[in-house]
Amino acid sequence: MPTPVLTMPSVKLAPSILSADFLRLGEQVEAALVAGAQYVHVDVMDGLFVPNITIGPLAVRALRPLVDKYGAMLDVHLMIERPARYVADFAKAGADILTVHVEACPHLHRTVQSIREAGVRPGVTLNPATQLVALEEILPEVDLVLVMSVNPGFGGQTYIASSTEKILRLRGMLDALGSTAELEVDGGITTGNAAEIVAAGANLLVAGSAIFGGPRTIAESIGALQKAILKAEHI
Repeated sequence: MPTPVLTMPSVKLAPSILSADFLRLGEQVEAALVAGAQYVHVDVMDGLFVPNITIGPLAVRALRPLVDKYGAMLDVHLMIERPARYVADFAKAGADILTVHVEACPHLHRTVQSIREAGVRPGVTLNPATQLVALEEILPEVDLVLVMSVNPGFGGQTYIASSTEKILRLRGMLDALGSTAELEVDGGITTGNAAEIVAAGANLLVAGSAIFGGPRTIAESIGALQKAILKAEHI
């Protein structure tokens, strides 16, 4: 009997290490990559822009060889004030993507330009209460747009229901431009809402507690999310 071919969703998963066990970080990230994750999402927080402090370039540098081993991408989300100060440091550490907040960048175009000049793919994001109009002028310049579907700062939050409409409108904006930028969503993603988010137009999902928390193994959690995504892709 021939071996069945596993169908993989075209929408990608980016496990967020914010919810991982840092005592076993390398082991858990590798388990996610083995299970099919194509991105690793690193949340960098400074305790100022958001009420939490996490990690910096040293953690990105430590993850780089593991990410290279599996041909994945290091997706670094800078939830910090004045992120332009650290673009060079994170580029040197090995980030593939650097995403900055419109609220933290008074000179957003210049910051995006500096990310690209550093050899890294630029991304831009906004907080849940920030209107999409804040992105209009920068959309043609970026490779990734991130919709925060929770208020940034902590993992394990509940998805803000109005985010789905925001994703739908952003997909329309990107399509109208003919943009190939990834549309990433971060916050409260579960097997129960992944299909809805994909149907709205997202093609990159960040998941933290849905992958690294709960009774399932990491591989089982990723498999369950992939099944939910495939349902949306085949509707």
